[in-house]
Parts: sequence; structure tokens; C-alpha cells
Amino acid sequence: MLTIPFNKPPIVGTELDYIQQAMQTDKLSGDGQFTRLCEQWFEQQFGSLKVLLTPSCTAALEMAAILLDIQAGDEVIMPSYTFVSTANAFVLRGAKIVFVDVRPDTMNIDETKIEQAITSNTKAIVPVHYAGVACEMDTIMAIAQRHNLWVIEDAAQGVMASYNKRKLGTIGHIGCYSFHETKNYTSGGEGGAILINQRELVERAEIIREKGTNRHQFFRGQVDKYTWRDIGSSFLMSELQAAYLYAQLLQAEKINQKRLAIWNRYYNAFLSVANKGRVEIPHIPNQCEHNAHLFFLKLRNTQDRATFIQKMKEQGILTVFHYIPLHSSPAGEKFGDFNSEDIFTSLESERLVRLPLFYNMTDDELAKIINTTLSILNDE
Repeated sequence: MLTIPFNKPPIVGTELDYIQQAMQTDKLSGDGQFTRLCEQWFEQQFGSLKVLLTPSCTAALEMAAILLDIQAGDEVIMPSYTFVSTANAFVLRGAKIVFVDVRPDTMNIDETKIEQAITSNTKAIVPVHYAGVACEMDTIMAIAQRHNLWVIEDAAQGVMASYNKRKLGTIGHIGCYSFHETKNYTSGGEGGAILINQRELVERAEIIREKGTNRHQFFRGQVDKYTWRDIGSSFLMSELQAAYLYAQLLQAEKINQKRLAIWNRYYNAFLSVANKGRVEIPHIPNQCEHNAHLFFLKLRNTQDRATFIQKMKEQGILTVFHYIPLHSSPAGEKFGDFNSEDIFTSLESERLVRLPLFYNMTDDELAKIINTTLSILNDE
């Protein structure tokens, strides 16, 4: 019987109050008071030019692909160690995915391998900030500038994390966030946001988000009627979800600090076994401020990991591995190619296991996870 799940969606206690307020308005379908409050919160706190809430990070990525006119024959560079939505968004537009190896220390795209993957068909680079730890964005942006490429940050795991004091999602031309129930902040299940950091993209982003119409301009009184202007889709988050999210944003720093405290307890507890070479623990580069999105251990091999997961489960604790590299999947083979050699992506992914980490975790739960993990690792 599992007593400690891998995740519990964060609850701060005021979500229902805001949802009830939203229910009394006439804007349940989105773009109401709470949508505006959330978008303004991100713009003011993070300094993004324009933030638009979306139904999911998947939707935000798909919207980014439309906004940048990704077309058949274009190539998009990204790591293979990521969620399928990162690639799907561009495959849906007809692009070919070019996978690049990851760095073993952060599991982020290896910035030194990007330039050799660029061809005349390359249109964009999609860095994925794994575990809320930033990719080497200065290098990536410099490469993009040299080759006239777009950069879309997949910051699904990166809300509240920073690189050289800049919030993740605000560094590339476009950023994408997730508020799925497994993320640090949730809008009550699914949810996301797209951050537009280039002024020339703002107006078209609003049109694409509103099914290809200039409805946004109509409601602002800029036009007397709205019409079909471009391709687009339904990319609005519901107002009830926005109300749920806003309650959490008002407690964002509290949530962040609690998660960091749990992460640090893990790190300090497992440092000694890591120093003995029994496991590897996360590495945070100096220029990165992470958000404690997840804590992982790297065991010696796949069998080691399977044994560890089973023993933890026997003690009532759910631990899980993460992505199967996209390039090794049937769709990845069909829609993409791995550039150069897969040195670390498959090897490292097969050793990685994630420990439970959630805002409402109790001290007793944390102590049990740490003590059980140490007992298993020290017994082997």
C-alpha cells in the first residue's frame, strides 16, 4: 500500500475563494479578471513583454510553432530527453526534429553540440530547462543570433527559476510554461502560458490565440468588429483555472521556499553516499537559480534503478524514472534524427530516478523518504 505518492498537486488554501469569485462573473470561458491578473503578475514579476495564459504548455508550444511560421522542411533543434509535446508542436507544422545530446551534469541540451547540428533548413532552437535548472542560455542565444534562428524556451519546469538573474522563459524570443498538476504551480490540472519577448510578435500572438481573429482588439475598443485574420486555434485558459492559478501565484515565493527546503534536505542527506560514488545527485551551475522542481538520483545502471524503485515501493514510497528519449521511440525515428552521437542521452536517462517532492509534503513524509533511501543505498 503506497503511503507517499510521487506527487500531490499544490494547495495553498485560498483556491476555492477565488474560484467562487470567478463563478460570479460573465467570463468563465477566459480572458476575464483572473486571466488578466495572472498575466500581469508574470509580466510585472518576470519582466516579459507579453504573457498569455493557455490551456497547457503543449498548447503554448503549438502556438509558438504557428507564430514563428514553422513549415514543412524546416528543422528544429532540441534535446531528445524531453516530453513529447516539445517535439509534437513542431512536427504538427511539418518540421523535422534534430535531436542533440544532453550534458550529463544537468540533463540539459549540450550547448557545445548545437552549432554543428545547424543546416540551411534550421529555423529554431528549443532548449528545455530540465528540473528547473537553466540551459546555458548566453551561448544558445549567441548561436541563434549568428545564424538568425528563433529560440523557444521550453520552461515547463522552470517557473520561478533564473539564469544570470533573468527568469527562465524571458530569455528566448518565446517562452512556454506549464501549470500541470505535477508542476510547482498549478491551475487545477492542466494549464500553461506563452511568454512573448519580441514586440513584433505580440499582435499576431493575440490573433492566433483567439482562433485567428482580432477579437482581443475588439474587446479593447481598437476595432468596431472582429474578423478572421490568420490561422489560429482555441488557446484560452478557462477563467476558473486562472482563478485557481492566481491563488497560487500570490503565494509563489512561499511555495518556492518550501520546495527549496525539501530539495536541500535531500541534497544534504545524500551528499555522503554521492561522495562515496554510490549515486549521483543534481548539479546546479553557478549562474543558475533553480526552483526545486524535482530531485533525482542517478543509480549505477538500469537494473540498479529498477531494484531501487521496487524496494521503495515495498516501503510505501512511489519513485519514478522519467523520459524515454524521443529519438528511440517510433515517432522519434519517423519525425526526427539524432545529430552526431548519443553519448549521454540514453545512458543517463536509464539511470535516473525521481524522488517525491511536493509543496504539501509533511516532515514525517520527508524523513521517511530520506531514511528509506539511505537504508537501501547503504545496504547495497
